[in-house]
Amino acid sequence: MTILQAEDAVNGREGVATAEIDGQVVELMELSNITVTIEKNKTEFKAMGTRNTQNKATGWTGTGSMTVRFVSSRWAELMQRYVKEGIDTYFTIVVKNEDPSSRTGKQEIQILGCNLDSVDIAALDIDSEVLEQDFDFTFNDFNILTPYNSLV
Repeated sequence: MTILQAEDAVNGREGVATAEIDGQVVELMELSNITVTIEKNKTEFKAMGTRNTQNKATGWTGTGSMTVRFVSSRWAELMQRYVKEGIDTYFTIVVKNEDPSSRTGKQEIQILGCNLDSVDIAALDIDSEVLEQDFDFTFNDFNILTPYNSLV
Protein backbone atom coordinates (compact mmCIF):
# COMPACT_ATOMS: atom_id res chain seq x y z
CA MET A 1 0.00 0.00 0.00
CA THR A 2 1.32 3.41 -0.98
CA ILE A 3 0.70 6.25 1.45
CA LEU A 4 0.95 9.88 0.43
CA GLN A 5 3.74 11.53 2.39
CA ALA A 6 3.25 15.07 3.69
CA GLU A 7 6.31 16.37 1.87
CA ASP A 8 4.75 15.29 -1.45
CA ALA A 9 1.56 17.33 -0.98
CA VAL A 10 1.63 20.31 -3.34
CA ASN A 11 1.74 23.74 -1.72
CA GLY A 12 -0.97 25.88 -3.33
CA ARG A 13 1.30 28.94 -3.30
CA GLU A 14 4.03 27.25 -5.33
CA GLY A 15 3.11 28.05 -8.89
CA VAL A 16 2.34 30.69 -11.43
CA ALA A 17 -0.29 31.44 -14.02
CA THR A 18 0.18 33.26 -17.29
CA ALA A 19 -2.29 34.48 -19.86
CA GLU A 20 -1.83 35.03 -23.55
CA ILE A 21 -4.10 37.92 -24.48
CA ASP A 22 -3.99 39.34 -28.02
CA GLY A 23 -0.63 37.63 -28.64
CA GLN A 24 1.01 39.04 -25.51
CA VAL A 25 1.98 36.70 -22.66
CA VAL A 26 1.54 38.26 -19.21
CA GLU A 27 2.20 36.79 -15.78
CA LEU A 28 -0.95 37.02 -13.68
CA MET A 29 0.88 38.40 -10.67
CA GLU A 30 -2.39 39.82 -9.29
CA LEU A 31 -3.91 36.33 -9.09
CA SER A 32 -4.96 35.19 -5.63
CA ASN A 33 -6.56 31.91 -6.72
CA ILE A 34 -7.86 30.13 -9.79
CA THR A 35 -10.04 27.06 -10.20
CA VAL A 36 -10.75 25.49 -13.58
CA THR A 37 -13.47 22.84 -13.88
CA ILE A 38 -14.82 20.50 -16.52
CA GLU A 39 -18.37 19.31 -16.03
CA LYS A 40 -19.79 16.49 -18.11
CA ASN A 41 -23.17 17.07 -19.73
CA LYS A 42 -25.28 13.95 -19.31
CA THR A 43 -28.57 12.66 -20.65
CA GLU A 44 -30.74 10.30 -18.66
CA PHE A 45 -31.23 6.88 -20.23
CA LYS A 46 -33.95 4.42 -19.24
CA ALA A 47 -34.09 0.80 -20.42
CA MET A 48 -36.72 -1.92 -20.29
CA GLY A 49 -36.15 -4.55 -17.64
CA THR A 50 -34.52 -2.24 -15.12
CA ARG A 51 -35.84 0.30 -12.62
CA ASN A 52 -32.79 2.49 -12.53
CA THR A 53 -32.06 5.53 -14.62
CA GLN A 54 -28.66 5.46 -16.25
CA ASN A 55 -26.67 8.40 -17.54
CA LYS A 56 -24.92 8.86 -20.87
CA ALA A 57 -22.20 11.49 -21.22
CA THR A 58 -23.07 13.71 -24.20
CA GLY A 59 -20.50 16.51 -23.96
CA TRP A 60 -18.80 18.82 -21.51
CA THR A 61 -18.70 22.41 -20.32
CA GLY A 62 -15.56 24.21 -19.18
CA THR A 63 -15.79 26.89 -16.50
CA GLY A 64 -13.35 28.70 -14.28
CA SER A 65 -13.21 31.25 -11.54
CA MET A 66 -10.45 33.61 -10.44
CA THR A 67 -9.87 35.95 -7.58
CA VAL A 68 -7.50 38.77 -8.43
CA ARG A 69 -6.24 41.70 -6.46
CA PHE A 70 -7.62 44.96 -7.76
CA VAL A 71 -4.26 46.30 -9.02
CA SER A 72 -4.64 46.07 -12.79
CA SER A 73 -7.00 47.59 -15.35
CA ARG A 74 -6.40 44.65 -17.72
CA TRP A 75 -9.75 42.95 -17.13
CA ALA A 76 -11.78 46.18 -17.22
CA GLU A 77 -10.06 47.12 -20.49
CA LEU A 78 -11.09 43.81 -22.06
CA MET A 79 -14.69 44.44 -21.03
CA GLN A 80 -14.54 48.04 -22.23
CA ARG A 81 -13.40 46.86 -25.65
CA TYR A 82 -16.42 44.56 -25.79
CA VAL A 83 -18.84 47.26 -24.58
CA LYS A 84 -17.51 50.07 -26.80
CA GLU A 85 -16.40 48.19 -29.93
CA GLY A 86 -18.19 44.83 -29.77
CA ILE A 87 -14.84 43.01 -29.80
CA ASP A 88 -14.95 40.03 -27.44
CA THR A 89 -11.59 38.66 -26.33
CA TYR A 90 -10.73 34.98 -26.06
CA PHE A 91 -7.44 34.15 -24.38
CA THR A 92 -5.29 31.28 -23.13
CA ILE A 93 -4.25 30.65 -19.54
CA VAL A 94 -1.43 28.33 -18.46
CA VAL A 95 -1.47 27.24 -14.81
CA LYS A 96 1.77 25.74 -13.49
CA ASN A 97 1.94 24.02 -10.11
CA GLU A 98 5.53 23.39 -9.02
CA ASP A 99 6.41 22.74 -5.41
CA PRO A 100 10.17 22.07 -5.26
CA SER A 101 9.81 20.09 -2.03
CA SER A 102 7.38 17.59 -3.61
CA ARG A 103 8.39 14.56 -5.66
CA THR A 104 5.35 15.21 -7.86
CA GLY A 105 7.42 17.65 -9.89
CA LYS A 106 5.36 20.14 -11.84
CA GLN A 107 2.08 20.13 -13.69
CA GLU A 108 1.23 22.59 -16.45
CA ILE A 109 -2.31 22.89 -17.79
CA GLN A 110 -3.14 25.08 -20.78
CA ILE A 111 -6.72 26.39 -20.87
CA LEU A 112 -7.82 27.53 -24.33
CA GLY A 113 -10.60 29.82 -25.52
CA CYS A 114 -11.12 31.54 -22.16
CA ASN A 115 -13.85 34.19 -22.18
CA LEU A 116 -14.87 36.41 -19.26
CA ASP A 117 -18.45 36.29 -17.95
CA SER A 118 -18.36 39.44 -15.82
CA VAL A 119 -15.80 41.83 -14.33
CA ASP A 120 -15.97 44.44 -11.59
CA ILE A 121 -14.76 47.61 -13.27
CA ALA A 122 -14.54 49.75 -10.11
CA ALA A 123 -14.60 49.10 -6.36
CA LEU A 124 -14.24 50.73 -2.96
CA ASP A 125 -14.63 48.93 0.36
CA ILE A 126 -13.93 50.49 3.77
CA ASP A 127 -13.77 47.03 5.38
CA SER A 128 -11.22 45.66 2.94
CA GLU A 129 -7.49 45.99 3.55
CA VAL A 130 -6.79 44.64 0.06
CA LEU A 131 -9.28 45.08 -2.77
CA GLU A 132 -10.01 41.87 -4.64
CA GLN A 133 -12.48 40.85 -7.30
CA ASP A 134 -13.90 37.49 -8.25
CA PHE A 135 -14.90 36.65 -11.76
CA ASP A 136 -15.99 33.65 -13.74
CA PHE A 137 -15.05 32.55 -17.23
CA THR A 138 -15.76 29.79 -19.69
CA PHE A 139 -13.30 27.93 -21.91
CA ASN A 140 -13.40 25.70 -24.97
CA ASP A 141 -10.48 23.28 -24.65
CA PHE A 142 -7.44 22.33 -22.56
CA ASN A 143 -4.13 20.51 -22.80
CA ILE A 144 -1.99 18.86 -20.16
CA LEU A 145 1.40 20.25 -21.17
CA THR A 146 3.32 18.61 -18.32
CA PRO A 147 1.76 15.95 -16.07
CA TYR A 148 2.78 15.38 -12.46
CA ASN A 149 5.30 12.60 -11.75
CA SER A 150 3.75 9.36 -10.53
CA LEU A 151 4.42 8.72 -6.84
CA VAL A 152 3.94 4.95 -7.08
